Amino acid sequence: MELNLERPLLFFDIESTGLNIASDSIIELCFVKILPGGEQRVKTWRVKPWDYDAQCQRAINPSAQAVHGISAEDLQDCPTFYQITDEVVEWLTGSDLAGFNSAKFDLPMLAEEIERVRRFTDKQPQIDLHSMKMVDVQNIFHMMEPRTLKAAYMFYCGLELENAHAAEADTLATYEVLKGQLDRYAGDPRIENDVDKLAKFSTKQRTVDYAGRLILNDKDEPVVSFGKHKGKTAREVYFSEPSYFAWIDNGDFTLDTKRQFARLKAQYEEEKKAARPAPAQGKTTYAPRTKGYTPFEGLGGLFANQED
Repeated sequence: MELNLERPLLFFDIESTGLNIASDSIIELCFVKILPGGEQRVKTWRVKPWDYDAQCQRAINPSAQAVHGISAEDLQDCPTFYQITDEVVEWLTGSDLAGFNSAKFDLPMLAEEIERVRRFTDKQPQIDLHSMKMVDVQNIFHMMEPRTLKAAYMFYCGLELENAHAAEADTLATYEVLKGQLDRYAGDPRIENDVDKLAKFSTKQRTVDYAGRLILNDKDEPVVSFGKHKGKTAREVYFSEPSYFAWIDNGDFTLDTKRQFARLKAQYEEEKKAARPAPAQGKTTYAPRTKGYTPFEGLGGLFANQED
């Protein structure tokens, strides 16, 4: 079954130096864009992982290299993410997103690289990943048939997945698996050929930041999901302990988490300013001295006390 699309759906997959969103980097990125009507466009980048603090190439975790087989030497002449940011944003703009386990790892990692460019360079990428719909094919798969991508490809497509853990092979396989899911579950009310409904079905928890430090409650209010303020709304925490937001900004959190807390802080600060009473206009006048009042009547009688 071909996808029913009103706008492009961008499948993507990432290989990285490791699994720590805050301290690892992208080394391979593949986009497969499916346009309304079925046209398919593919773009894959090899990326030199860059440490902006140390100003050098970031090392690859040996356990990660054992999975994807990409070495530091393979990346020495590749562009950094900073150098491909404009092209990446161009591919992302106007699309919805899809991937296999991408909501949990690939999307947060992509967001972190974009935030690094914003924070440490002169570029300000004009893209808001949080505003884009995300269809996580793995979540649909696990809800319907708990297996791995390789098993999913065999189960839905009847084929053995060759070259697994290569970004392009995995991304193309994910696209074929989603189409196979739509064919297999045709008629199931939980699975419809609609990106908006697929995104909602495949998203387990509504998060504000990709790390899930802020989640949305049933009133769509951002709620802290960890630590001493777990379960409290971000608004409640800000107005009772504003220093907590500074602690987040200085702590060991992803840049995306810090950005979302900072955005909420700015919103709450504007609300505080709007709630402040306007300063009195003109010259202040005081009540005239009247027998029987204490000397506090100079404050407009606020503390006036009549004698018996």
